[in-house]
Amino acid sequence: MGLRTPLGQVRGLGSAKEGTNHFWLQRLTAIALIPLSVWFVASITCLAGADHNQVVDWLSSPITSVCMILMLGTTFFHLKLGVQVVIEDYVHSPWAKTGALIGVTFFCFVLGLASILAVLKLAVGG
Repeated sequence: MGLRTPLGQVRGLGSAKEGTNHFWLQRLTAIALIPLSVWFVASITCLAGADHNQVVDWLSSPITSVCMILMLGTTFFHLKLGVQVVIEDYVHSPWAKTGALIGVTFFCFVLGLASILAVLKLAVGG
């Protein structure tokens, strides 16, 4: 037993040293996704009936490409954070939990990277 008060023992990020950070990251990504999602839905609505070349031209714009990359990166990071919480709460086997967490991280990283590379390829015109 240490000499620290109960308040001193719980200050900071909690016993796991990451819960508060995870909570705030999840909330911040959710807040960032609000305007990005509104922009995306409005843009897709305006592109209704457009052909392939018009969509490529739209996505080739620097502002559009940056917004799309921000949305994709934020979406996959938010997805990873959310699924991680579900796995930590409901998967009780240590091996299954570790495997699922690794799988989700890999899945979100690979799909996010592939999506961002696809946007960059269209933006650069390659």
